[in-house]
Amino acid sequence: MSKVLIIGSGGREHALAWKFARSPLVDRVYAAPGSACMENIAELVDIGINDFVGLAAFVKSECISLTVVGPEVPLAGGIADYFKEEDLMIFGPDKSAAIIESSKSFAKNLMKKYNIPTAAHETFDDYQAAAAYIASKKPPYVLKADGLAEGKGVFISETKENALRALEDIMVNKRFGDSGKSVVIEEFLEGIEFSYMAFVHGEKVFPMIAAKDHKRAFDDDKGPNTGGMGAYAPVPQISAEVLAEAREKILFPTAKAMVKEGRPFTGVLFAGLISTSEGPKVIEFNARFGDPEAEVVLPLLESDLYTVITDILADKTPTLTWNKDHMLGIVMASKGYPEKYETGFPISGFEDLDADTYLFHCGTARDENGYVTKGGRVLFVARKAGSLYAAREPLYKEASKIKCENLYYRRDIGGFNEAALQR
Repeated sequence: MSKVLIIGSGGREHALAWKFARSPLVDRVYAAPGSACMENIAELVDIGINDFVGLAAFVKSECISLTVVGPEVPLAGGIADYFKEEDLMIFGPDKSAAIIESSKSFAKNLMKKYNIPTAAHETFDDYQAAAAYIASKKPPYVLKADGLAEGKGVFISETKENALRALEDIMVNKRFGDSGKSVVIEEFLEGIEFSYMAFVHGEKVFPMIAAKDHKRAFDDDKGPNTGGMGAYAPVPQISAEVLAEAREKILFPTAKAMVKEGRPFTGVLFAGLISTSEGPKVIEFNARFGDPEAEVVLPLLESDLYTVITDILADKTPTLTWNKDHMLGIVMASKGYPEKYETGFPISGFEDLDADTYLFHCGTARDENGYVTKGGRVLFVARKAGSLYAAREPLYKEASKIKCENLYYRRDIGGFNEAALQR
């Protein structure tokens, strides 16, 4: 029997801990730092995600077989490099490969060099030059902070004035700190967005099922971009032909390109894609499981996740078997998110949820009276059914059982008509 350490504390990490806890090969799951909601499936470890020395020492002391990294920050900081130096098994890219997420300009230049389809773009590290470029172009505009920004560093502006305001927010007001030193400005692409994750080890690529998340804060895709307000998998409006093209022209070539660049990637490669009239194109790459995509993809994976990952690390071909049902989930967020919000509000109603409801905690804490809000995204509530249509009504019925005066959520995730599905 084996032990697994999950690094992180959000909804994605809760889903990973839940999945590993169901493995017949794993007798103990640890989460560092984890959260109170994971206590029934994992042992919490009070070590920060960037304390590489402390985490490695803990892994050695407990004879942990495998460490899986949830969030992007420790990956960008080189946790995989440190663990490998200590001869510890870890699943996640090293620092040189994690740059595919931590620098959008690197990812864009990689795609340009290797003819991987994406939007035309320019990168600027000078505010005046970026402003002049915006002034010379017609809307809509897409602006991206170059570095890590927790999924909030992308701005789509319909007017020149709003684009310049977003640029000022990124580069002058330094909303994202050093992550906004450079800005990528790219053409606006029209089509259906979807997320395509794959297990990758060097040039070997093993795609998962596609998922779709909803970035905008409010119904009808209004409001600011967030880290994700809901998701579903698979994505019925994305054809098998489009997925095959995405594999052949994006996933496989990207893995090979990273090897050629001397930055071989091991871990989960997340491709945020858009299906355009010219075929699928890349919006962004991430270097780990998506959140909330992990919360709808992992419950549909029937294969043992521990076996999948250890097989990949041993240069074996994993067996990936997927449930034929659909997963649909919504994020319950603190009012005000993704801007300023308050925390500490009590949450109740968990005991009233059906046994068939999936609940992953994204940002909660527990005090003497029960659970309280702790973050911007607080809960992820999901249902599995034979179709999105069949999952939607029970999902929203279950969500209504959760009581908290400071939570809001979108009520149009997984709509039934084609227009809604394309959002």
